[in-house]
Amino acid sequence: MVRFQFLRRRAAAGLAVVPLLLAGCGLLGGQEGKMAIDPPPDFLAEEETWTGSGSGSQAGAGSPDSQTPDGTESAVTPVTVYVKDRGGYLVPLTVNAAAASAEEAGIRALERMIEGSESWALPEGFRGVLPAGTRIEGLAIDRERRVAVVDFGGTFTDYNPQDERRIVEAVTWTLTGIADVDGVELRHAGEPLREMPVDGFPLDAPLTRAVGINLELAPGASYGNSMPVTVYFSALSDEGAPYFVPVTRLVERQEDQAVAALRELIAGPARGAELAAVMTEDVEAEAVTVDGDTAFVDLKDETYAEGQPLPSEMLQAVVLSVSENTGAEKVQIRVNGSTNVIDTDNRSYAEPVSRPEHVNALKT
Repeated sequence: MVRFQFLRRRAAAGLAVVPLLLAGCGLLGGQEGKMAIDPPPDFLAEEETWTGSGSGSQAGAGSPDSQTPDGTESAVTPVTVYVKDRGGYLVPLTVNAAAASAEEAGIRALERMIEGSESWALPEGFRGVLPAGTRIEGLAIDRERRVAVVDFGGTFTDYNPQDERRIVEAVTWTLTGIADVDGVELRHAGEPLREMPVDGFPLDAPLTRAVGINLELAPGASYGNSMPVTVYFSALSDEGAPYFVPVTRLVERQEDQAVAALRELIAGPARGAELAAVMTEDVEAEAVTVDGDTAFVDLKDETYAEGQPLPSEMLQAVVLSVSENTGAEKVQIRVNGSTNVIDTDNRSYAEPVSRPEHVNALKT
């Protein structure tokens, strides 16, 4: 069996994916019944750089180290794929793949999303979302329109109706993580799809991340009068390593989408979800302003003392959530008006930090 390990990740300003360290109250507070999570012994401490990226992984560039079957030089490049965890959530996993182009990187990513794929074994607790036997017949990127066109074959249409939206979300978020891709068009056996083949999900326009991911309705909200916000909660792998899970929550319409997202991040996962909160309800989201490529986040917590280390995972979740909802490449976090913010790895957030290109990196 292939053994996978989650990599620790460090930002340009010093971020690392570490377990939740929530104890006490406020920004450092935990939830009743929750204990600090220690990483398993094989949890790696290798470093990776978090750099600016408005929409996720930038596949298609890397260092040459292999050749394709036709003898052309290939490159190892990180690709982020969206697969299903044991709780049924779509989760981004980032691995290295040999690809000579962005198109080939997209094909390699989709191949890894096929259930039972022989080209790549998933970690324990994760499953592919494309039906077993699916073939990726081709993928082209229209760079003028910034749209990836993917042609599926084989048993692509052999899935349960309840899995249709999950397939749409996973393919869309995977391919829009590639450089120069904002939208996705689907084909089957060479023919454009105007709707999904089983349950009729409409495909009359290119799919974008506006479709959401792991969609849920907030308490008190209605489908007819809501807006989406995407936030990042935490979950644990079968081996006890933490990973981020994006959730698009439909909330009551309001003026400031980024502040609304932070409030949902503070509210935590839905009741009964197999997800962990990264903040407590003692924290207040006061404001989010965007200036150029940077979003400025103002949090308030009366129990917080300046200079107290804050959980690394909490700060990373704020960066991911705010950048996802604003499109900002960098995020500056202020607590009680101060930028003197450090995390539990003693790394400073005094300057804006960049959104990571790759989330939940794995190493075989």
